[in-house]
Amino acid sequence: MIAALLAAYLLVLTAEYALKALNLRHLKAVGHLVPEGFEGEVDAATLAKTSAYTFDKSRVALVESAVESAIFLLFLFAGWLGVYDRWIGSLVASPIGGGVLFFVGLTLIQSVLGIPFGAYDTFRIESRHGFNATTPGLWVADLVKGLAVSAALIALVTAGALGLVRWSPGAWWLWVWGFFVGVSVLMLFLSPYVIEPLFFRFQPVQKEGIEEEIRRLMDKAGLTVGRVFQVDASRRSRHSNAYFTGIGRVKRVVLFDTLLDQMSPAEIVAVLAHEVGHWKRRHVIQRLGLTAGLALAGLYLAFRLVGWGGVPGLVGLDAASLPAQAVILWLVAGIAGFFVTPFFSALSRRNEREADRFACELSGDPGALASALIKLSRENLANLHPHPLYAAFYLSHPPVVERVRVLRAARPQTPARSGAGAMIS
Repeated sequence: MIAALLAAYLLVLTAEYALKALNLRHLKAVGHLVPEGFEGEVDAATLAKTSAYTFDKSRVALVESAVESAIFLLFLFAGWLGVYDRWIGSLVASPIGGGVLFFVGLTLIQSVLGIPFGAYDTFRIESRHGFNATTPGLWVADLVKGLAVSAALIALVTAGALGLVRWSPGAWWLWVWGFFVGVSVLMLFLSPYVIEPLFFRFQPVQKEGIEEEIRRLMDKAGLTVGRVFQVDASRRSRHSNAYFTGIGRVKRVVLFDTLLDQMSPAEIVAVLAHEVGHWKRRHVIQRLGLTAGLALAGLYLAFRLVGWGGVPGLVGLDAASLPAQAVILWLVAGIAGFFVTPFFSALSRRNEREADRFACELSGDPGALASALIKLSRENLANLHPHPLYAAFYLSHPPVVERVRVLRAARPQTPARSGAGAMIS
């Protein structure tokens, strides 16, 4: 059983590396070609920068992944998990307190191991390609705050889950599932006010006329937005983005100041129309429902496997605490998850295409969204030539060249006001 699990993990790891290598070889072969629809928007110099950036980022990610995988293999299959589990048990007698220390300790160890790679990526790779704007002091402050938030959340969730296991040993999978879903929904409400302000400064959007255009767009969609903010993303990076945050009455539109500098009002509105499409087509609710369903099935399966009693033996241990068994089951879930990744990627790409179509209908200007996507790709040095197999397996969005081609072929429409819609406030 140990050999079979190890072989399965190595097989998945090899397949992942092979797909990434295939994608890079494809970029090396065709990365100099200007895609159809991008003529006059990108040139040979931009494509060369894109290839260099993609290769640099991929090399760092590959080394980091290899190191993490090697440590993970030793942790699980060389007995380190058992040593760590017994050490935690010797420090804290309480199963709940020990579980909290177990997972918080693993989080801190993983974060510390990732510091050299994160620093190299930020101050070498991102700086080399003109994206980094953060200072060492700000980077460290973000790291410390991120660790503190992660540790606090993991401690609270672990304590609550293990408390429910002790309270209802025969049905804990159901109670823990409800607890996880409740925490996830609660975080959607709290994040805009508690977590996001720890990392960004929010202020009313400064670009003249943008807020009025956004509110007109929302009105056409039958939606109401509470606040429209811009954030000081340029303090950290020159990458650009825009998003909705929160849920219900705390729903807000957030624009990176870098996006405001790079795009015209029509392009910004088109990008947000795409995001509105996700809400109007209920993609967010569907994704939450799918995630909740998978979590329910996964927790029930974990309950049955823990009751079986053979989980520790999968990695050669005679016994293991519930937190240690959760780590072993996480490995099994990761192996299984690899084989369903293409399904979820395809589902996500379908949703993105639906959101693009909705944005065209809402704004009546498919050319603005196409132009915005080209700018986002160019300014962020996004790979315009993903290998088809890699794209089918991993990409959550259709390749940008495909999206631009479809948008350019769409006819401008007279935007019509939709019927009664959801409230975003």
